Amino acid sequence: MDTSKVASSNTTTAATASKPKRIGAVATWADERLGLAGLAKKNLRKVFPDHWSFMLGEIALWSFVVLLLTGVFLTLWFTPSMGEVQYNGTYEQLRGVHMSEAFASTLRISFDVRGGLLMRQMHHWAAMLFVASMMIHLLRVFFTGAHRKPRELNWVIGCLLLILGTLEGFTGYSLPDDLLSGTGVRAADGFIKATPVVGTYMSFFLFGGEFPGESIIPRLYVVHVLLLPGLLLALIAAHMLLLVYHKHTQWPGPGRTEKNVVGYPMLPVYAAKAGGFFFIVFGVTALLASLLSINAVWKLGPYDPSKVTAGSQPDWYMGWPDGALRIMPGIESEFWGITISWNVMLPILVLPMLMFVILLLLPFLEAWITGDKREHHLLQRPRNAPTRTALMVALMTMYGLFWAAGGNDILAIKLHASINEITYFLRGAVFVGPILAFIITRRWCISLQRKDNETLLHGYETGIIMRSAEGGYSERHLPLPDSKAYTLTARDRDPVVDGFEVDAADANGLPAPGEGRIAALRHRLRTLWYTDNVQKPSQAELEEGHHHSEHEHELQEPLDGRAADGHQFDGHHLVDDESLRH
Repeated sequence: MDTSKVASSNTTTAATASKPKRIGAVATWADERLGLAGLAKKNLRKVFPDHWSFMLGEIALWSFVVLLLTGVFLTLWFTPSMGEVQYNGTYEQLRGVHMSEAFASTLRISFDVRGGLLMRQMHHWAAMLFVASMMIHLLRVFFTGAHRKPRELNWVIGCLLLILGTLEGFTGYSLPDDLLSGTGVRAADGFIKATPVVGTYMSFFLFGGEFPGESIIPRLYVVHVLLLPGLLLALIAAHMLLLVYHKHTQWPGPGRTEKNVVGYPMLPVYAAKAGGFFFIVFGVTALLASLLSINAVWKLGPYDPSKVTAGSQPDWYMGWPDGALRIMPGIESEFWGITISWNVMLPILVLPMLMFVILLLLPFLEAWITGDKREHHLLQRPRNAPTRTALMVALMTMYGLFWAAGGNDILAIKLHASINEITYFLRGAVFVGPILAFIITRRWCISLQRKDNETLLHGYETGIIMRSAEGGYSERHLPLPDSKAYTLTARDRDPVVDGFEVDAADANGLPAPGEGRIAALRHRLRTLWYTDNVQKPSQAELEEGHHHSEHEHELQEPLDGRAADGHQFDGHHLVDDESLRH
């Protein structure tokens, strides 16, 4: 071993270490004070599984990074002021028009700042990708059971990220102060005023007086560039720390258990892949911004409170509460001189909060219903949890119908239909649609479970039609590969739901009425949760199925390599000297 680069020595003195390099000295200084070496050694070699669906969360992360980079650029040029100026910039159609400084600076960024329009559009497209990828990532987590213990808090953080990302998007597209964003702010003012008793006070506080005032753009700017990004950064950091602490979930497969992770280490493999994926997200965002125009504020002009735009639509992630507002019947009540606008309060103030609370509580409700308190690190196929899958599809259906209602006027124009008929249809569909979606999805998942069991017991269909000596036809089946069979059987059996007995009692040993009713409700929900689920085959059933397939293979083996009459003309046999026999 060459020690010349490690230590120097002679015959009279002991070996001495060579002088450390500058980088090594800095690293040693930091490690002695912060203890980073042990932490880095442990976490930089941490293993992460590899699957395409895990990239959805990374799309959200890198989209947020693009938002930060482009947002810093835009803050250098944007003026968050509602002071009135006369525009004399590059865009000729608006020269001489009086507008706010916010709108004028948006035009300056778009037409006079080098690369400004590209940055604006990248920022807007990245916001779209950020919210969309969070939604799809949330669905992936729920459908695969990755929200179960010990990851309930990470689910809560993800839901908070989604709602904060939506609010961040709303405050962002309100800043240019164009006619469309001003219409959205005007709608927000109406929503706030629909709050009983305190609505007008809240509106005056937010806008600094009567709408639109002169304070809303500067205040939205502070919220958009300081408050919400700070909260998002903190929640993302907490989300990632919990991800590392709990270890990443993985799909079932050979060698994968609840106690290990099979994949690649953080360094160098995963870090290189993640870095490359960032540039892919950045490149796709830049490509979208270069080729597809978005939020062309110069076509709309500055906001004027006296003007109302027809056909105005919010950004897509704000479309579903707008749709609920559009199809809600006009109902108002008056109590003690106070008017309550149910047609605004219910779809805008109550429904979004209710949906968010339901989303937030889903892991806890599932654990309470099923009684499952175990830790789960292996993912589930959606078909193996039919009720859970059907529940989320029902919520997705309701969301989609509300979202479609947000464009009921556009649908009426494009479909040449009556807007009233579309509205009446959607009023019923938001109640009937989720129920139908729940039933259909649940039965579909159960049918897929049966198909998996049939494939496990009898093998997969090869597409080869065999004819027996008796003249009967049958399709040949072959057993599944061991890895595929392992994946299909690597799931727990559902618990058996026995008859219900009220065992809750008070201090005197008598049944507690309230607790008994709650226990009865829980039992009914648990019964519904597991009813009709198809259990995986037992070991005895698998052995019997394999024995049957081996017997069938023995019967078919003499036919291997022999073509029946007419079958020799299937393109896989030499037929030069043969003719079709009748």
